[in-house]
Amino acid sequence: MRKLNLGSGRFPKKGYINVDLFEKADLKCDLNKFPYPFKENSFDVIEADHVLEHLEDPFKVMKEIHRIAKNNAKVIIRVPHFSRGFTNPEHKRGFDINFPYYFNPSFKGSYQGVEFKLESLKLKWFAQPYLKKTVLSKYTFYALSVIGKIINFIANIFPPFCTRIWCFWVGGFEEIEFCFKVIK
Repeated sequence: MRKLNLGSGRFPKKGYINVDLFEKADLKCDLNKFPYPFKENSFDVIEADHVLEHLEDPFKVMKEIHRIAKNNAKVIIRVPHFSRGFTNPEHKRGFDINFPYYFNPSFKGSYQGVEFKLESLKLKWFAQPYLKKTVLSKYTFYALSVIGKIINFIANIFPPFCTRIWCFWVGGFEEIEFCFKVIK
């Protein structure tokens, strides 16, 4: 099983080909330049953790992911939710629950020409704990982790309500995770 981690940064994943331009990676690659240095239908699993929001054209990236993924490959995309997407000055955009629509052929709004079937969607209030653990006190980290699990559970019962209304009551969500299956 071949696995690819796009935008690995300082967090390479074991068992994956880790790709990044600026950090120590298995392969240095500018993810804004196409095509990526992989053959069509090369990967069974592709992950992109907090990288799409930094890139110039997420739709082109998704088309390239589709090209290099095998049919039925698993693609996991983690990005900032729009309600908190611009708290980092390097972010170009935030995302919401509508992102998967653009990869569904029945979407008349602006189908992008490549199909991904949404398998799951998760809102996360307290995301990227591996980073927060380095800056928060032990007590604060664990308290926020517990509160985050409670908020996440409630929020993911009905994400459309949460992404439009409730997220503003709890200060927004830090992350939205999309798990897709590639359809070719």
